[in-house]
Amino acid sequence: MPGGSGKPAGLADSATWVLVGMAALVVLIAGLKAAADLVVPFLLAVFLTIITAPPMRWLERHGVPKFLALLLVLSIVVGVALLLGGIIAVSMDAFTENLPAYQARLRQLLDEVLLWMHRFGANAPQLDQVLQEAINPGAAMQLAARSFEGLRHTLTNSFLILLTVVFMLLEAGTLPVKLRAISRHPERTLPLLHAIGSNINHYLGIKTATSLLTGLSAAGWVALVGVDFPVLWGMVAFLLNYIPTIGSIIAAIPPILLGLVQYGPSAALWVALGYLVINNLIGSFLEPRVMGRGLGLSPLVVFVSMVFWGWVLGPVGMFLSVPLTNAASIALAAHEETRWISVLLGPASEADPPAGPDPGASRT
Repeated sequence: MPGGSGKPAGLADSATWVLVGMAALVVLIAGLKAAADLVVPFLLAVFLTIITAPPMRWLERHGVPKFLALLLVLSIVVGVALLLGGIIAVSMDAFTENLPAYQARLRQLLDEVLLWMHRFGANAPQLDQVLQEAINPGAAMQLAARSFEGLRHTLTNSFLILLTVVFMLLEAGTLPVKLRAISRHPERTLPLLHAIGSNINHYLGIKTATSLLTGLSAAGWVALVGVDFPVLWGMVAFLLNYIPTIGSIIAAIPPILLGLVQYGPSAALWVALGYLVINNLIGSFLEPRVMGRGLGLSPLVVFVSMVFWGWVLGPVGMFLSVPLTNAASIALAAHEETRWISVLLGPASEADPPAGPDPGASRT
């Protein structure tokens, strides 16, 4: 019957389009991963453009010529990057020079722990090797430093990134006109791009402020305890705070172990307690209240996106995971066919169930 054959054909067409869409998504992800060396600098340039465009427009509105405003904004960006890079390089060199002494002290502490455990009958043959691998300040520092490898690698493309930002900023004023000319639905496209840019600015602005507060607090606390290189650990806490969930945990490991090596368990405990208080006050209390609902992502999605973008784009993908996922969520919400994906990505508070039928309706 015609009516009976139409439904299976429709279902078959829908299943075909779903499979085609999934295949296209797999190809897209594989392409991004293969071209990560090219994609990462471009994404950094895009995010730098989104961040620097508002202050540049503010300068232009106050009578500063466009070229001079561009030069001032880029000078600030380059200056901040050089300052951060210089502090990290100097502190890392000094830490590397002292690392052998720290490792020798740790070896002594491990021997004392093993002797104490042997007194209670813990004589497992692999115990010594397990403790050496579990507590190693050099390995912990490498764990933290791994998050900077992608950033250091992109410094080789710093000129390309800066040049891309310059051209993007120069073209920013004409972009809405071009999009309005080529888009079939400019009334939807332009507000969508504006929402993406506004959310990214909102997130990065607040995240930078809270990360700076975290870094300053961590450096001050480590210096108060007396652990070496407080500026380095404050810088590590500042940068790794951009990585959701695990960034602050990784940032706390090296100074805790260094406190253990320098002064013993009590200092390590004080450092750990300080990081716990700082991360809970800023990350769990202050940041959510300042951020509000502008992020629009559930905690599970934030964690999964960090793992996913880190796998696709490397360490830099972890730093950019939340803005990338947030931009994708906004784009998906703009179309009725994909709005359900945006709802799944969002927090539970934004997925309000539809109102049920009026109980009194059936009685009337």
